[in-house]
Amino acid sequence: MKPISQKVLDYHFDLGNEVDKYPIPKGIDWLLPCNEPETRRVMSIFYPKYYQDIQPRKIIFGINPGRFGAGLTGVPFTDPVKMQNECQIENNFDKKQELSAQFIYQVIQRYGGVERFFNQFYITSLCPLGFIKNGINYNYYDDKFLSQAVTPFIVENIKAQKVIASTGADLAYCLGEGKNYEYFSRINEQHGFFKTIIPLPHPRWIMQYKRKLIDFYIQYYVEKLILHIEQ
Repeated sequence: MKPISQKVLDYHFDLGNEVDKYPIPKGIDWLLPCNEPETRRVMSIFYPKYYQDIQPRKIIFGINPGRFGAGLTGVPFTDPVKMQNECQIENNFDKKQELSAQFIYQVIQRYGGVERFFNQFYITSLCPLGFIKNGINYNYYDDKFLSQAVTPFIVENIKAQKVIASTGADLAYCLGEGKNYEYFSRINEQHGFFKTIIPLPHPRWIMQYKRKLIDFYIQYYVEKLILHIEQ
């Protein structure tokens, strides 16, 4: 049986070959980080470092990769700074920080550190590839025609991520209590991926609008994660 690390790499390194199956609206471009050699190199170090086993993980679903996080490093909510300083993986990316990554790694440290966290959780996205419009990040739900176009892709991705994480149908976490959670809940009702989806406020929303309460939200995340880890 393949370790989780190899399943992640096999899946994501092949995604660029899948996009032609899902034509998206004009003016919106796919974000394809795994086409970049440095992204592949960094992913090929990160995933064997933390996922070189077959132990099941709980899945945390974000929205889709952004330019300064997974759109660079290939690892969700891990920007080049966190990759180097927290995961001890040197990289040649511009050392720009991403707001969401700053929050997630504070949660990871509060939880017990990178090794403990990644030993129990696997972070991914509902849509495994991101989008760019007018040079900025774009979410799959920002345009109804884009959302419709990529829904089959997202459905297949959720199936694949469950296999990758060797997880059952008990529960998943959703980053985002608004549109991401609404969409995830709707397709989950149709396909029965998980019995329970636990919504969490999105890290970017916290960092942009609730920064004064950041300690509260870090603890809120940790308590939610611990509460369900044995299920």
